[in-house]
Amino acid sequence: MIYTKILGTGSYLPEKILTNFELEKMVDTTNEWIVERTGIHERRIAASNETAATMAEQAAKQAMLAAGISARDLDMIIVATTTPEKVFPSTACLLQQRFGIANCAAFDLNSAACSGFIYGLSIADQFIRNGNAKHILLIGSEVMSSIVDWTDRTTCILFGDGAGAVVLGPSDAPGVICTRLHADGNHKDILSLSSQEKNAKPCIKMAGNSVFKLAVNMLGDLFDETLAAAHLKKSDIHWLVPHQANIRIIQSMAKKLELPMERVTITLDKQGNTSSASIPLALDQAVRTRQIKRGEILMLEAFGGGLAWGSALLKF
Repeated sequence: MIYTKILGTGSYLPEKILTNFELEKMVDTTNEWIVERTGIHERRIAASNETAATMAEQAAKQAMLAAGISARDLDMIIVATTTPEKVFPSTACLLQQRFGIANCAAFDLNSAACSGFIYGLSIADQFIRNGNAKHILLIGSEVMSSIVDWTDRTTCILFGDGAGAVVLGPSDAPGVICTRLHADGNHKDILSLSSQEKNAKPCIKMAGNSVFKLAVNMLGDLFDETLAAAHLKKSDIHWLVPHQANIRIIQSMAKKLELPMERVTITLDKQGNTSSASIPLALDQAVRTRQIKRGEILMLEAFGGGLAWGSALLKF
């Protein structure tokens, strides 16, 4: 039987740091309020010459180096992003050109928003399990600063830029155990990218309280569903690698899994919410700091606009 395994991880963060204290000078907010409500202290902001493609390239190079492969070995490139450099060609195709290859499938996922990496992981898992791909590069890359309304204090404090990547490949031993994907368009208006006026730049619109309540309930049920599908118990989970949206949501999820916060990967404080990049960024940090080790079982979860949400249970 063929399983899907993470062969290598990588990440990239822009140099520019935007702190809460700097935000205090831009909108009516305070460092104390932001930290208490979100857990965020600072976030990274892409330079004018940085795009989802350029950041994805840097994260991908790290992941391929860690996996011991080159771009010529890739059978597929999947990029999860809601902030592509171009609507088309896809960011994945732009990466092909940057890598000097043209022998693999390449496409973007932009409809699952913050859940894009989980959706991409589930898709990649199917291709590897059925033998139609050997090496897949999966990346989450976001320039969230480009779609933030910097006059809206309820959203501009939350988001940051960055990219995270993994290389996936086949294994005889269990890797990706199971994935679960969900969506509910009835909640389309509580988190969206839209403009209030004709020809205005689209910006993130969010009903924060509604998103919070739905996320806590949906993800709690999702954990039960995922564990049941894998025939595992909460005590089998070594690490929670969550979407980095809000520290209170993350704490609630850790409590649901009966995990101490020491077993939860946290990048939110330094990176903010990087949408589809947040899970691979958190995973790469935990791997490179030797927190997460081979053989440990990880629960990944995310939720985002759609609403779309999903999970992945895997043995690293």
